[in-house]
Amino acid sequence: MRPNVPLHALRAFEASARHLSFTRAGLELKVTQAAVSQQVRMLEDWLGVPLFRRLPRGLGMTDEARALLPVLSDAFGRIEGVLKQFEGGRLREVLTVGVVGTFAIGWLMPRLKSFREAHPFVELRLLTNNNLVDLAGEGLDFAIRFGEGKWPATQNTRLLDAPLAVLCAPEIAQRLRRPEDLSRETLLRSYRTDEWLRWFDAAGIESWTVSGPIFDSSRLMAEAAMQGAGVALAPARMFARELQAGLLARPFDIEVPTGSYWLTSLESRAMTPAMRLFEAWIVAEAA
Repeated sequence: MRPNVPLHALRAFEASARHLSFTRAGLELKVTQAAVSQQVRMLEDWLGVPLFRRLPRGLGMTDEARALLPVLSDAFGRIEGVLKQFEGGRLREVLTVGVVGTFAIGWLMPRLKSFREAHPFVELRLLTNNNLVDLAGEGLDFAIRFGEGKWPATQNTRLLDAPLAVLCAPEIAQRLRRPEDLSRETLLRSYRTDEWLRWFDAAGIESWTVSGPIFDSSRLMAEAAMQGAGVALAPARMFARELQAGLLARPFDIEVPTGSYWLTSLESRAMTPAMRLFEAWIVAEAA
């Protein structure tokens, strides 16, 4: 039976091929140039083909070496990546979460320190979106999104209700005595066309045509409101810090429910230990 090729021979070849030098490969592997050359010859004998042309200055790869190098480089890279995940005797797990930007900045970011302290072996990777997300296509373990929790082929856990309220710069709020006063202001809109109409109905006033700028993010809309560009309709609890700091004001107590923030994952996705930890943590924080 043909013996298995020694792993150190493959490593010696891979390093030599990258450097095109036995000497530099030896420095990387912390062995002598002669040891590297011997390991490469062992691999050549095992394969039955030459891998290098020995040149006066360095090495030249054969076609066989060019075919073998990317495969080995990828394999060793994967091995190294997994080994680096072990720290303190435990495996570090990567957890990738897509998050609506408004929720990420307004609620999640201030709490990330507590998750890190509780679960230091979970490497959390956050990607922001505007509520349009493809869990499978983007390689996400979880998505946090806004809506009614009725996305197909997903498991959905309600985190927070987020009713919409009128938010604006303090100087604009000073001239808003009654809901009807909004008719003299620029009303900022989201891509959900009925939100202002629903707020007018909750306020008990007759609606009018709203024609202000449209934003795909409540965070951007609130930023425009802070700059005095108009009046936003946004989830007030996501802007608690801005309200407390006086960057935004809330002239009316009237709120209108349009959805909630949900933690979602694919039904077909098996829950990893890191996913279970994050789900338990965020549900407890939201409660």
